[in-house]
This record gives sequence, structure tokens and C-alpha cells, in this order.
Amino acid sequence: MHKHTYYISGMTCDGCRTQIENKLQEIPGINARISLEEGKAEIESEGHLDLAKLQDKINEIGNSYQIHEHAHNHPQNPPKQVNDSPSGQYICPMFCEGHDKIYTEKGRCPVCNMFLQPIEQVHQTHVPQQYAKSPESDNSNVGKYYCPMHCEGDKVYDNAGTCPICGMNLEKIPETNLKIIFSCPMHPEIQQDTPGACPICGMDLVPNQQTETEDDAYQEWKKKLIISVIFTLPVFILSMGDMLPGKPISQLIPPHINGWVQFILTLPVIFYTGWTFFQRGWTSFKTWNLNMFSLIALGTGAAFIFSIVALLFPQVLPSEMREHNAHPHLYFESVVVIITLVILGQLMEAKAHSKTNSAIKALIKLTPAEAIWVQEGNEKRIAVADIKKGYILRVRPGDKVPIDGIITEGSSSVDESMITGESLPIEKNKGDNVIGGTINGNQSFVMQATHIGSETLLSQIIQLVNDASRSQAPIQKLTDRISRIFVPIVILIAIVTFAIWLMSGSEDRLAYAITNALAILIVACPCALGLATPMSVMVSIGKGAKNGILVKKAEALEQLHKIDYLILDKTGTITEGKPEVTMYEGSENIIDDDILQIAASINSHSSHPLAEAMVNKAEEKSISLSTIEDFLNITGKGVSARIGDRHAYLGNEALLHDNEASIPTSIKDKVAQLQANGSSVSYLAIDQKYAGFIAVKDKIKSNAKEIISHVQNLGIQVLMLTGDNELTAHSVAKETGINEFKAKLLPHDKLNEINKLQQQGKVVAMTGDGINDAPALTQADVGIAMGSGTDVAIQSSDITLLKGELTGVSKAIDLSRMMMRNIKENLLFAFLYNVIGIPIAAGLLFPAFGILMSPMIAAAAMSLSSVSVILNSLRLNLKKL
Repeated sequence: MHKHTYYISGMTCDGCRTQIENKLQEIPGINARISLEEGKAEIESEGHLDLAKLQDKINEIGNSYQIHEHAHNHPQNPPKQVNDSPSGQYICPMFCEGHDKIYTEKGRCPVCNMFLQPIEQVHQTHVPQQYAKSPESDNSNVGKYYCPMHCEGDKVYDNAGTCPICGMNLEKIPETNLKIIFSCPMHPEIQQDTPGACPICGMDLVPNQQTETEDDAYQEWKKKLIISVIFTLPVFILSMGDMLPGKPISQLIPPHINGWVQFILTLPVIFYTGWTFFQRGWTSFKTWNLNMFSLIALGTGAAFIFSIVALLFPQVLPSEMREHNAHPHLYFESVVVIITLVILGQLMEAKAHSKTNSAIKALIKLTPAEAIWVQEGNEKRIAVADIKKGYILRVRPGDKVPIDGIITEGSSSVDESMITGESLPIEKNKGDNVIGGTINGNQSFVMQATHIGSETLLSQIIQLVNDASRSQAPIQKLTDRISRIFVPIVILIAIVTFAIWLMSGSEDRLAYAITNALAILIVACPCALGLATPMSVMVSIGKGAKNGILVKKAEALEQLHKIDYLILDKTGTITEGKPEVTMYEGSENIIDDDILQIAASINSHSSHPLAEAMVNKAEEKSISLSTIEDFLNITGKGVSARIGDRHAYLGNEALLHDNEASIPTSIKDKVAQLQANGSSVSYLAIDQKYAGFIAVKDKIKSNAKEIISHVQNLGIQVLMLTGDNELTAHSVAKETGINEFKAKLLPHDKLNEINKLQQQGKVVAMTGDGINDAPALTQADVGIAMGSGTDVAIQSSDITLLKGELTGVSKAIDLSRMMMRNIKENLLFAFLYNVIGIPIAAGLLFPAFGILMSPMIAAAAMSLSSVSVILNSLRLNLKKL
């Protein structure tokens, strides 16, 4: 034996490796072993190997793979290490250990194994470098299609269709940029790409998002379903109508004509609406990647062929196979009903996939359409897409921040809840960074653009969601795994049965051989096996909806029963997300309610959530507000105003210190305890004297501790990830019994935490409610969104809790476990009928008892197994969550 080493390019997954290895093994006299990591093929042969012959054999799989004699032709070789750093400092481009982890020698990252890069070449922005893609790389594959199962890795296709490996519908890669046109509200025919004035009436053009086209795959399956139903209903009536008293169908249409009518009506279902399934079935056999389409094509094909034979040549069938009128039973109705039901499943799948990109679309809508450009003292409206680095922009009160940048003039409070998930606006002063898409408060400021295009945080969050939604979920369909074993066994049994009957001494041995072989294929038709999973899922999804659990992806329930980690966001998930006044206290000479009255009166001129909490508390206690004058917002410290002849200050300790008002030590100790419990505290001073304080807190949901304890008792680890500060996070974790938490996290930090757990082999569920949770919800094996949260979080998730309560999390986990147990019971029913039915269909009882299963009885047994599966699935409705 001679050893040869070759290199193969184009492999992207273990499936590729296996296919090529098996294909090469078909060549007589050789033994091939392929390494995916090295792209290397070690081939042993008895003589010389012709490279062209090897390539021709590989081409039988597809033209994506090339075999080479030399490694330099192999594109999968490891990249060269980077050049030396002038400063002698290196950093991981993935920021696995943070932005501050510096290495003095080049090499590989100990976490992700990426080559370390010179620190001079890595721009340390607030988002890891792996997400800072250029616009060209972001949009290079936009509009193309990919397999959601990633059978060929990241391979994309130019046109819609089905995956050549697994037969799944190819999914379209969505746009990640907002398409805006500016039009005149009075003259809509006036449209352009940039802001301006209407040339007809002079009105300012307003931005409008371009409408999106309908999902092609969904529309195609919808059309096929309608056509299938139109042809299936009459076939079913013609076939089963005689089960009614008086046999009304036979009275109207003679049996020999009835069969031909059924045959003609079946043709459009076979050769148009259901032809895709036969193509997928053929592909599954050709690649030996057996799945549900293998069973569908095999079962319906066998029933269709048998029906044609019975229709054209009824005399070749034994008398036992024919009905009283000498006409054999036809199974066209089984064929069309099975195909129609499968089309319905494909339609539901296409609908689910069409919603996958809704999160990206919702995020894109956050991007502002235009900005105000300050140039040489003049202000001009421009499209955000036209902003360049260094542009000076004005942000008016209530406007969205147009782009990432830094404040150069003025100050304001900015609502960053869509990014951080926190409900309290952040005070921004000169020199502070602002994020595009966030909402400015009630003051104007001037900023300088520092990040544009795909560099902005919002663009990178969009890219995160896009990448995570296209990543392969670690889930394997139980029925597909069983099918790979079940289908070959059924085929083998049918072949053996045919051979045994053909060699028997019976006079009609050929007819018996054909009939019994087909009976086996019909009784093994995948109705029950195909219904085992979807019926349980369908009932479970319906039961979940009745309990406020909206399941977007059926796979989520299948995955949820085996999660190792449940990750919770804090604000809006564990807490209410609405700050409330929890305590207020006056000094010795001022009663408590006076503190609330003064604080609410001053804050009646502010839109800050803390201010609104104080005003709402005063209204709740029916405390009337006083008239104030000279209101002043002191950025970063608080507010002040004049009430009558007194001057009041409300804010932090620095504000009182600036106005020479000292806070008693005993009060500071009490406030420290409140802050340790997660409260925000504002001090009140009147005429330079301390007057009291008022505490505001975002309350924890009443049942949070109980639900978290229940989940932990199921053996699931609970981890809290939040963008809030360490002190508040610690307080919430302690109060709810959470043992592990991480604070001050940005959206990509949460996603990275999930990635780390998944790399350890953990199955992770994520629960959140904010836009900042969207990438993490999409990346998690199961994303659970609070219905009270943002649309983006809901669209990014697999499961939505409509009532926005944590109770739904434990109910969803219980529902998942019930569903999986029910699926296994259904599979048992399906296989039980096959275990009993297949031997009888093979004629095992014929020698001793003269019992032979006709295809009609086989179809009845097949139907009975389906009924059993359906009834067992419906039992889920009787169980309580």
C-alpha cells in the first residue's frame, strides 16, 4: 500500500468532510482519511492515483470542493502572524479579556486562540473589534440566501431555493441599513435621497422609510397550500364519501370513473405543489442524509405508484386485495392529504422565518433619518448617511442623537434606555460621549461626529443581531436522527419481503411480492412519525398562548427543557422598570410631607423619571404643589428654584456642598444604607440649610424571589446580567437570592457572556426586555422576552411572556418538559404500530392463519397510529401549568 497526501479546499463543516471521505472510499482499492482542520486528505492505495479521477469523483457531490497536491493552494491554511509591534505591546482583537489586557510578546490569545495583534493596529472602541465591520463587508451578501442549518458553513446562494444537502428552504440575508427617501407631504411625487424643500410648494421634505417586499418563500408556500386544498378536498370526498350511509358517491359516479377522477385531481398535487418534497427526498437518498423528507417521498410515492397499478391493472392483484366490486382500493387521498399537511407545516415554518429579521428591521428604524449640520455658523439639514467624521451637529430638545460622537458645547440629559435598558436618563456634559439613536432631553447641545456608518454602536448592535440570527442553533431533531435508521430498515424489509414472496411456490407470487412490499411501505408511511413532534408542539404552543407564553420558534420549547443557565436582565425583568418614591424624611424643623411637596413642586418643571416619581407620589398623597420661580437645572448635580422668599436646592451631596449646606453624619449613614439597597437619594436644602432627603427606587417584582428559587430547584443556574451599577445589582441579587451577577455590561458584553457559557457546552436561556438585550436574546439557545418590553426584544426572542411576569419563565420550562415527554410517547405509539404492522404486511401470518394485510388495511393501521398520536397530544390540554 502506498500513502499519498492531498489538500482539499471548500470544506466548511464536518458534513462536507464526511461526504468527500465516503465518496473517495467508493473508488476500489483506496482508503481515505480526511482532516477538516488541516484540509488534508491521507489516501492509501495499491498503485498510482490519478488526481483528475479523484476530482471527478468529488465532483459527484458538487463543484465546491477542489483537491490539490500542494498545501499552498489550500485556502484554509492558518494565517501568518502579524508584524511586530513598534511598542512591543499586543492585544487580542476579540477583546476576550477586556480592552486593558496587554501582552508584551506576540502569540495567540489564551481564550479564543486568535493571533494577538499590535496594539497600534487595534482601535479600542466601546464595541469589540470583531463587530466593527466595514460597510462593504457588511453588505457584500445582502440579498443573497443561506441555509439556516449551515450544512455548507457560510456558503451563500444568489437565488432562492432549497439547500442541496438537507433540503431546507434557503433564507434571505436581510438589509442592515435604513433606506430613507425624502418626500413632500403635499406633493408625494417629489422624492429624493437628501433633505430639502419641495420645488413646488416650498415645504420641507419629510423622511419616509421605504416599504419592504413580501417574503417570497412564504407567498410561494401559501399559493401551493391553496392549490393543494382545492384538489385535495374533492379527492378526499370521492375516496371516503362511500363511508356515509347509502354510499352516495357510488350512486353519482361509477367506481371505475371515480378512480380516474381521483388520479387526475392528484396529478397537480404530486407534480406541482408537492414535487419539492420528492426532490428533497431524492437529494436525501443521493447524499444519504436521511430525514423526514425521505419518509414523506417514500411513503407518498409508494402509495401513489400502488394506486396507479391498481387503477390500470386491477386484475394483477390477488382477490384478497380487491373489494367486493372487484375494484381495488386506491390511496390517492392518502397521498394528497399527507402532502397538503406537509405544505401547511412548510408554510408555518416560512412564516416563522419571515419574522426572524423583524428585530433587525426594528433596530434599523431607531436610526435617525436626518441631522442638523453646523457649518461656518450656518445650520443645514442633511441625511445621516451623509455625515462625515468631524462634522459639527446640533441636537435639539426631543431629537434623536444622529450619530455617535462627543459633546462640544452645552449639556442635557439623554435617554439611553434603548441601548442600556436602564430607565433613568444620563446627564451629559461637554466632553461626554453620546450614542446615535438615543433621545435627547429638554436642552440643546452641539456635538462632533466621531463614528459613522458601521462604526456606530447601533449599527454594530444591528450586526450582532443579524449574525446571531444566522448562527446555527445546537439542536438536533429527534425524528431526523431516528429516520436515518428507520428508513433503510423499512426499505430493506420491503426488499426482503419481495424476494421471499417471489421465490415462494404461490401461483400469484409476483402479485403477492409486489403487493406485500408496497403494503410495508404504506404501513410505514411517515404520518404518525411525522405528526409525533409537530402535534405535540402545536398543542403545547396553543397551551402556552393560553397561559401568556407566546412561542415564536417551536425549537425553543424543545431546547428549553435542557437548559443549564437562565440569564436574567435586571430592569423590567426582575424589577418593575418604573422608579417610585420609597422614603422621604425631613429634618428636625420640617415635617416629612413638606419635603415631598417642595421636591415635587421643583420637579414639576422637569421630565426626568426621578422627578416624575416624586410628582406622582405627591399626587398619590393629594399634596398640592407650590408655585416656583427661577427654576434652574444644574447639570450633574440637581435642580434649584425659589419658592416664595425661600431658595431651595434638590440634588446630590455636591450640590449642597456648593451652596454651603452641610449634611449631618447620621443622615449620611442612613442614606448609605438606602443606596446599598438600590435606592437613588436626593438631598433637599433650603436657604443653605439641610432640610431632608427623598429616596427613589425601582421595585423588585413581588414574585421574583419565589420564581428564581423555583428555577434554581430545577437544577438550573441563574445569572443576572445588567447595565446598572455594581451597588444596585448587588442589592437586587441579594434580595432575590441570585448567587451570581455581573454589572455595568453593554449589549456586546452580555452576548460575550453567553458565548463563553456556550463554548463550555452549556445550554443557555436569556430573559430580557430592552433593546440592549436583543443581541443576547438572539444569541442564546432560547431567548425569552418580557411582553412589557420593547418590540425589538420581543422580535429577537424565541418566546415572549405576554404578561411580562417572571412566572411565565418557570411555566415555559415546565411546558417544555411536558412537551418533550409527550413527543417521546408519540414516537412510541408510531413505532409500536410499525413494529406490529410491518411483519403482518410482510405476510408473516399468512402461512399459519391465511391473514394477509391489504394496502387498504395498511392505510387504516397507518391512520389509526396517527389518531393515537393526535389524541395523546391533545392530552396536554388537560394538564396544568
